[in-house]
Amino acid sequence: MIEYNLDITTVDQLNRDELINTVNYLIVHNFEKLIYALYRIDVDEAKIKYLLETRTDTNAAILIADAIIQRQIEKKLAREKYKQPKPDTSEDAW
Repeated sequence: MIEYNLDITTVDQLNRDELINTVNYLIVHNFEKLIYALYRIDVDEAKIKYLLETRTDTNAAILIADAIIQRQIEKKLAREKYKQPKPDTSEDAW
């Protein structure tokens, strides 16, 4: 059974289908929790609104889940890009 919990620590543990099911559950049963989760995950509200307005032929849960996945990928790439190299601890580092 899926625990319908969507937060910054669990979102990476869900596969796409589980994420879609969780988003769909939250749309129906706890929309405020979904909005809060999107805020915490840092998904652009304007992007979600645009997708929902322009892609009316696609299930909202799919659009939102894909936006979450895309945002997680963007954050990972940004962390890798700006990652600081580990300092050299050898005595010859001077």
